[in-house]
Amino acid sequence: MFNWFNKKHENHPDFWKAYEEQFQEKPPAKVSDIRFIVFDTETTGFDYKKDRMLCIGAVTVKQNQIDVSETFEYYLKQEKFNPETVKIHGILQNERIEQISEEEAIRNFLKFIGNSVLVAHHANFDVTMFNAALRRMNLPKLQNRVLDTGTLYRKTRLTSNLIDQNKNYSLDEIAEAYNIDVKDRHTAAGDAFITALAFLKILGRLDKNGNLLFKELTEA
Repeated sequence: MFNWFNKKHENHPDFWKAYEEQFQEKPPAKVSDIRFIVFDTETTGFDYKKDRMLCIGAVTVKQNQIDVSETFEYYLKQEKFNPETVKIHGILQNERIEQISEEEAIRNFLKFIGNSVLVAHHANFDVTMFNAALRRMNLPKLQNRVLDTGTLYRKTRLTSNLIDQNKNYSLDEIAEAYNIDVKDRHTAAGDAFITALAFLKILGRLDKNGNLLFKELTEA
């Protein structure tokens, strides 16, 4: 069994092995010491099997602030086109923007994120779309720990009979609650930046003394 696992692992490309090796390092315990990658994807739809990513955008959060020197934005070549979703993301089929292949985008994103903690709003969707792309490349799923700003935001809400703790808050609702400008909404990079601002606001509420542990963040 062990030899079979090693043999299977050896068949993975070097870029995946380099990505995977980073998880042998022990991650920081304190939230303030962790590198977070806040990301978003724009897609042709919501079907994990049929639809594809059109754009991936991401920003870096370190030491409780956005690091503008570490950002990520790539548009992917459109092998599938859904005109119904253009009104959401505004990405046209033959738009004159630089585009790269899905495989190149995956390689670049894995190199960018390393073993960082991923953050997204309704993270399950973005992570599942990305994992579907990895599966098309015969690769395993993302190894990173993941946080969802929707879940974290609910944890900041006061317990009250007047507040629905199970409500699925939209990014627009959270942005409104925190007075965050949403003029770049529905672009991958714009949504990633808005989510990063919301994430920092949420951390400010959950980490009042600056000593919050990641374990406590996930259990808050």
